[in-house]
Amino acid sequence: MRLMPVLLSLLMTTAFLSGCIGNEPEVEEEPEVVMEDQRIWVTDKYGNELSLPPIDMDFKFSNVGEDGPEPSIGITSSGCMFFIAMEKPMRSCDFGESWENTADITQAPFTSDPYGWVDPVTDRVFNIHMMGLESTWIGWSDNDGESWLGNPHDSGPIPLNDHIKLASGPWVDGLYGGIGQVSPAYEEAVYFCYNKLAGIFCHTSFNGGATFEVGGQIIGLATTGAGLHGAITSAPDGTVYVTPRVATPMVIFSKDNGLTWDTREMGQDAGTPNPRKNTEVSTDTESNAYHVWTGSDFGIYLSRSTDSGDTWDSESLRISPMNVISSTFPQTDAGDPGRFAVTYLGSENASLLNTSNIDGQPWDGNPHYAPGNTSYHLYVTYSLNALDENPTFTTIRLTDDPVQVGSMCMNSGDCRDIGGSNRNLLDFNDLHIDREGRVYIAFADGCTGACATEALNGSATAEMSRTKTGGVYMLLNGPSLYDGMEVMSDPLM
Repeated sequence: MRLMPVLLSLLMTTAFLSGCIGNEPEVEEEPEVVMEDQRIWVTDKYGNELSLPPIDMDFKFSNVGEDGPEPSIGITSSGCMFFIAMEKPMRSCDFGESWENTADITQAPFTSDPYGWVDPVTDRVFNIHMMGLESTWIGWSDNDGESWLGNPHDSGPIPLNDHIKLASGPWVDGLYGGIGQVSPAYEEAVYFCYNKLAGIFCHTSFNGGATFEVGGQIIGLATTGAGLHGAITSAPDGTVYVTPRVATPMVIFSKDNGLTWDTREMGQDAGTPNPRKNTEVSTDTESNAYHVWTGSDFGIYLSRSTDSGDTWDSESLRISPMNVISSTFPQTDAGDPGRFAVTYLGSENASLLNTSNIDGQPWDGNPHYAPGNTSYHLYVTYSLNALDENPTFTTIRLTDDPVQVGSMCMNSGDCRDIGGSNRNLLDFNDLHIDREGRVYIAFADGCTGACATEALNGSATAEMSRTKTGGVYMLLNGPSLYDGMEVMSDPLM
């Protein structure tokens, strides 16, 4: 620590005079100033830091022990977690202490695209896999993965069946809902969407996902660009949302169980980057909707709807701190009104902005072009008043070492071989809550072993960051996303 010149001169004079009268100078050592690494932020709707106490939360980490790119996570009422990525539906019934592969011979032997879903009403666990870009194998279990059933879902005469997604939700009155309500096969509507070269195709099942009797292409509604889309979300009032990957943030939604669809745009003030990944919607217990995406400045943004998707905020809210200058893979879930959580990958390496990216151009924060020494971590952002005019957000950086060093491929047609493909994390992570409102986050870790060790002293390289190990963070202590509840320690104790 440097002393100001005047203070230094006074100290030297005092020491000289003390020596003249025979006294030894007493020099007090200045305490060493240690700069703590900031890992928690409380911010406003612009991403600016506030002088407010953060939400008090602790998280527990669990290593799934298997590759986990594009993971899905769900929790049954018994407390069993299902982590689905690649071919193995991994299960933990002891809060992440141990994991086991529950697949049997009825499930897909290989995958070109995985997805999983746990129906929060019936506890049915879905394990679905794209089979060679041509059709999909849909598996399901009604006994926590002890046994499985499954059927193929034919993609029809047009080739390419990609970006598969599945979810469930309540039936509404009339039309498809009328059929579903009188059907004894399954109490929930099950939705299955995928893309072809022509756009987005969505189907509705009356028998719990065993077959999909109705549906087809969503014609003309933001389904261009190969029809790439995000997760399906269903609200308690039956509104179902699908998010297309387009330049202006948008939702496609249906209020008649998938018979007809409509669109709404929002976020023109925040925009999206290029290339980009999918956005996502969560809905709360009163059917308010929260749409999150990565903006053109690479922050995470939010738009809210309090009328089941008909209208949305005219001003986007930035929910990631301004310190996070690059982000991707936003995933979200909500509990009671105003209480929601978002996870994403992000970087705080502001010093690398405008330095050379992987193409030798000034880096603007786009993860697709990130310099080789950029560190990406896993973050979670909470709000307990997200519907307020001026909500506050608590953000925690969860990881000690990065989950990726260097660039991440945001466009599968432009991936790079940097000591191996930089598409190791694939397209998304996942976040869901259980019946107590406890948050669970599934992610793939691309920087493990030697990479993680070297990252702590700043010497990890992009070439070292090529793994894809599955991991889960679970809320250990903190507020439930259901009002009036508190999450305390291990839920199985």
